[in-house]
Amino acid sequence: MLLKDFYQIQIIDKISDTKYVAQILLNENHDVFKGHFPGNPVTPGVCMMQIIKELSQNITGFSLQLKSSSNVKFMALINPEVTPELKLELEITSIEDDVKVKNATSFGETVALKLSNTYKKIIK
Repeated sequence: MLLKDFYQIQIIDKISDTKYVAQILLNENHDVFKGHFPGNPVTPGVCMMQIIKELSQNITGFSLQLKSSSNVKFMALINPEVTPELKLELEITSIEDDVKVKNATSFGETVALKLSNTYKKIIK
């Protein structure tokens, strides 16, 4: 985890061969939120992208490096004081040295983020 104690994984469910649903809980007291933004905390988009990468690594068992992003749509602000529980739907496919991830992140009925990422598998 790049940001220690930023979030906790509550559950990762495998829905099918390529589809997963993860539930996470954001730590509203994390230092990131003291600066982004005092009195009105908002989860930085780059942190959400990192969470998606970390969940994808957890699921695939590979270390991953971001190769490209497309269709990145931030659709709602994620305030950890109001909506700390997030659901991340992940569709993960592996093709040779690449892992493709389609994500939809939501809280309640609100979709907050949609994106498609391609990662390169890092072979150690």
